[in-house]
Amino acid sequence: MLTLEQLEVAILQLSPNDFNQLLEWFFDLDYQRWDEQLENDIAAGKLDNLAKEALADFEAGHYRTI
Repeated sequence: MLTLEQLEVAILQLSPNDFNQLLEWFFDLDYQRWDEQLENDIAAGKLDNLAKEALADFEAGHYRTI
C-alpha cells in the first residue's frame, strides 16, 4: 500500500491527460460516496426535521420563485 506522500509524488508526475482522467475518477468516487451517505442519512431519518421545516416554510408562503 502506498503512503499518502508516495501518492502525492506519483500524482505530480502524471501527464496532463492522465491527471485529468484521475481527477474525473476521483470526483466520480467522491460523488458516489456522498450520494451513499445522503441515502443512509435519509433512511436513518436524519433529514426528517429539515424536510418538515422546509415544508412548513413552503406551506406558510415563505418561498420565492426562481
